Amino acid sequence: MKELSPELEARIQQAVENFMAGYGCCQSVVAAFADLYGMDRNTALRIGAGFGAGVGRLRMMCGAVSGIVTLTGLQCGATDGNDREAKAHCYAVVRRLLEQFKQRNTSIICAEILANSKCLPTNDSHIPNERNAQYYKTRPCARKVESAARIFAEYMAETESAG
Repeated sequence: MKELSPELEARIQQAVENFMAGYGCCQSVVAAFADLYGMDRNTALRIGAGFGAGVGRLRMMCGAVSGIVTLTGLQCGATDGNDREAKAHCYAVVRRLLEQFKQRNTSIICAEILANSKCLPTNDSHIPNERNAQYYKTRPCARKVESAARIFAEYMAETESAG
């Protein structure tokens, strides 16, 4: 892992604190960096809300990973629909960061991450699990939020030092 500034380390810690306060994985990651893009916390939380539990609790792409994708779009996303070069750059960054997440966490898929931790829920309800001590004890999610926030912070540090 790369050494990061105290400010970026604080953002990583904020992402984990967000999750431990009951927010979803994507919400936690996006809200920790939102102010850098002129976005208030409530807007960030709303943007990330539907990505929880692998997108609407479907256990698809991990919410923390969705946070990386959302932040990458804010950082380098194309604003001209016909700018193929800008789109390609953003897609390349997303792919690189998601590959880093996969290398560090075995998968970018929520169901696979949970199965690897032996805590995959047996129902497919849209109702979120109650956040209690047992939930936090058995879930790998706080560590995945931390990992996603760290990967994005490392990207920011790399981008800053290159620019």
